[in-house]
Amino acid sequence: MLAVVTMAESVTTSRLKRWAVAVAQILQADAQVGVAGAPLLPSVSGTVNAERLHQGVASAASGLASGGGVGLNTNQFSSAVTASYMLDFWGKNRAALLAAEENATVQRYNREVVTLTTIVTTANTYFNILAAQDEIKVARDNLAASERILKLIQSQFNGGTASQLDLSQQEALVATVRASIPPLIVTRDQNVAALAVLVGRAPNNFTVGGGSTTQIAVPRVTPGLPSELLLQRPDVRQAEAQLSSANFSVESARAAFFPQITLTGTTGVQSAALAALFGPGAWYYTLAAGLTQPIFDGFLLESQLKLAKGQQLAALETYRKAVLSAFSDVEKALVALQQTTRQEKLQADVVAASRKAFEVAETQLRGGTVNLITVLQAEQTLFTAENNLVLVRLSKLQAASSLFQALGGGWTPEIAQASLRPPVALIPGVVPLDAGPPAQPAPAQ
Repeated sequence: MLAVVTMAESVTTSRLKRWAVAVAQILQADAQVGVAGAPLLPSVSGTVNAERLHQGVASAASGLASGGGVGLNTNQFSSAVTASYMLDFWGKNRAALLAAEENATVQRYNREVVTLTTIVTTANTYFNILAAQDEIKVARDNLAASERILKLIQSQFNGGTASQLDLSQQEALVATVRASIPPLIVTRDQNVAALAVLVGRAPNNFTVGGGSTTQIAVPRVTPGLPSELLLQRPDVRQAEAQLSSANFSVESARAAFFPQITLTGTTGVQSAALAALFGPGAWYYTLAAGLTQPIFDGFLLESQLKLAKGQQLAALETYRKAVLSAFSDVEKALVALQQTTRQEKLQADVVAASRKAFEVAETQLRGGTVNLITVLQAEQTLFTAENNLVLVRLSKLQAASSLFQALGGGWTPEIAQASLRPPVALIPGVVPLDAGPPAQPAPAQ
């Protein structure tokens, strides 16, 4: 039980951490959008000042201040509002804002990647539970059959028609089958605890409905799913947004080489007397325009541009890899699902033939027309075939969940006749996924 709880806590910590990090990154990216967009808006500030100045009276003859403490006291009151605005003539600030917005999109797709991974993990954990239950059922059925054969051999041994060796061999087989059940129960219970955590429930008193992998039907999938379905993949969209953000970053870094134009205006009132501060004669204003041209900055701007271009190249290759990997994942999942479905049918034939052979061997053993070695071989062959069938069914369900993940969250059966191959211009030219005409349907095979 301690191992079950420990594994469940480990799964919980991992999933919660990934989800919490993804959400925190979204909050950071949204805040960065606000930071990047601030230069596009004017900056306004207000000031209020009050000053009192004491100045000694200087002697006209000596130019020295009088020592009698006589002086001139003056007051100065002012209130002003200052506004400044940087003209984004070259698009530097706008490009930085767009880069930040695309980065926020990247983080949202990252959260979708975590969500999709969690869904697939939940499905696979549930499939593991059902497969473990099927294996337990097969083991118990096999144990019942083995015990039935053991009773028959015991009866023959008592009658003198079976040897001690025959009896001991069957007893060993019964003990082996019985010993295989506890590990299967451990596997089932551990997966139940993990599933409870994945669905947000406490492992205690958590039960799983559904008793067999045979009760789950996989939707029919035909070759030729449309390439548009890959638009659902959050990792491909994430790579596309990263590339778009890198493009805007290069644009912003390039625009930093051009002059910056700043407009500044100040208006307010100023007076030596507080009572006259808001009088008509106290009002003043100033207007200024400034132009700043970088001349030499220690190659800072040039290095920043090179850095942005390097990040753009890395994002480009990441996008290409994401697109190619997406189609590769779909192809591999389709092949796995197709072959495991075929293997399930073939393995079911093996089970049927093995069961028939075991039944015939058991009947002949009761009639005394077959030796025990043949019966043991038929019995073990049936046990192995039934257990392999459960594992094949599990592999088929896992292949279906892999296809679900490869397509970004599922497939639509009614559009299953279109081409699976991506448009030719998608990879070399790195065209955004939502650009261009849709893929043409493949010719009928």
